Amino acid sequence: MNPTMGLQLLLVAGGAIGVAAVARRKGWPAPLLLVAAGLLISPLVPSVPLQPELVLFVFLPPLLYSAALDSSYLRLRDVKRAVGLLSVGLVVFTTAVVGLVVHLLLPDLPLALAFALGAIIAPPDAVAAVAVGRRLGLPRRSLTILIGESLFNDATALTLYRVAIGAFVGGAVSLWEGLGEFLFAAAGGVVIGLALAFAFAWLFRRTRDSLVENTLMLLIPFAAYLAAESVHASGVIAVVIVGLYLGNRMHLQGFGTRLVSDAVWKVTDFFLEAIVFALIGLQLVPVIEGITGYSPWQVAGYAAAVLAVTIVSRFVWVFAVTSLIKLLGRADKKPTVQQTVILGWAGMRGVVSLAAAFAIPPTVPERDRAMLLFLTFTTVIGTLLIQGTTFPALIKRLRVSSEQEQYEDRLAEAAAQQAALEAGLAELERLVAEQDGEPDEIQKQVIDQLREKSWRRSLTAWERLGGGTGHGGAETPSSLYRRLRRDMLQAERQVFVRLRDERRLDDEVLREVMASLDFEEAILER
Repeated sequence: MNPTMGLQLLLVAGGAIGVAAVARRKGWPAPLLLVAAGLLISPLVPSVPLQPELVLFVFLPPLLYSAALDSSYLRLRDVKRAVGLLSVGLVVFTTAVVGLVVHLLLPDLPLALAFALGAIIAPPDAVAAVAVGRRLGLPRRSLTILIGESLFNDATALTLYRVAIGAFVGGAVSLWEGLGEFLFAAAGGVVIGLALAFAFAWLFRRTRDSLVENTLMLLIPFAAYLAAESVHASGVIAVVIVGLYLGNRMHLQGFGTRLVSDAVWKVTDFFLEAIVFALIGLQLVPVIEGITGYSPWQVAGYAAAVLAVTIVSRFVWVFAVTSLIKLLGRADKKPTVQQTVILGWAGMRGVVSLAAAFAIPPTVPERDRAMLLFLTFTTVIGTLLIQGTTFPALIKRLRVSSEQEQYEDRLAEAAAQQAALEAGLAELERLVAEQDGEPDEIQKQVIDQLREKSWRRSLTAWERLGGGTGHGGAETPSSLYRRLRRDMLQAERQVFVRLRDERRLDDEVLREVMASLDFEEAILER
């Protein structure tokens, strides 16, 4: 990478973080604001080309791994049929439909390249949809399906893309050859992912060092992706398998590893997603400049047709799949019409599609390559700005809510806290009984404090069922405790800082004390 390219990426990163910060403060979906900002400034700044290798080998692995690490393996297993039908079936269906329509619109375009375009724009990126859905309380099952689809659909699409490009470059490829390549990529990704998952799990059991473990976790997605891609298996599936396996076993790690891991991946996601969505918008000028030999109305018509087919094909497949699930699934898991509509509208495309389009080999005629890139760009932008901006209003309009789930979660948490309290107190009483002689006054005070802390944690969980207020809207004891203790912590911090400024306390000691106070405040926020 030359210095100019590095400076461009640095400026993009800084600007993207600033825009994302504004979006967070205003409560707006950051991906959509970043794309819009990129579109607005693209004609005003030097071209910032999107490097496919940068996206596929640098941005994609950690984003996939973080999403898998934070996903629930058990919930994904519950919706595996729906996820499979969307991440494999829908991608194949969209590839076929879009490929045929593009071939009808552009008969001079080779059929293999038409199907390559279908594979490029087939996989949705659920980042924007999930961000909006979580903020507006989309039911957990719908969110799980969207997350599961986005974890696995890239593997299907990229495999189909390689088959289509291979057919164009090397001649005809039979259906069985394409199916064999797909199965090898999927199976290879699973095998490599499991092998690396077992290896890293074994390693983590022997390190017990939060700093070392989290540093290794930063390397895991790149190791899994490169290991799989080096043997032409699916790097996407390998990364997802490792993330799901280690995420399901995170409870076996130390508390320090979990605390640091949560912070590390939140920062990583925020940073990479900001850059990725800003880069999407900044491709406006490079994409338009390559279009030659077509009138503006022709180009606009082709773009509108491909965008419409992409959106409609998802609705057709989702409603067909929903009907199938209603026939095969359990009665209590049947999706409602409202949930099906939302799932159908959550088809925003992302940077993986653009990266694949930019990776089209130079052996493809420049005129065809420019058209494929333009149609990909307009589909990505169209789905993000049309579906993304209307997605919140659709959720509110259909009155799809997770309020009942949230209440059930709080009730389950309160019951679990009560059971944990009883187990903890029983262990405390056992330890006290094993001591020789009666405890002294200091020991009694410590034991009483432990009992009171356990009781307060259980009380907090039950109070949360009432929204943190008591009868008549009065402040509950736990809420009062948290409010007063937060004010006390702030006063304590001011004293420590003053003593540091007076050179009566070293900076290293200040950091240790502040970390202790910060952890306590984090517990209060929880």
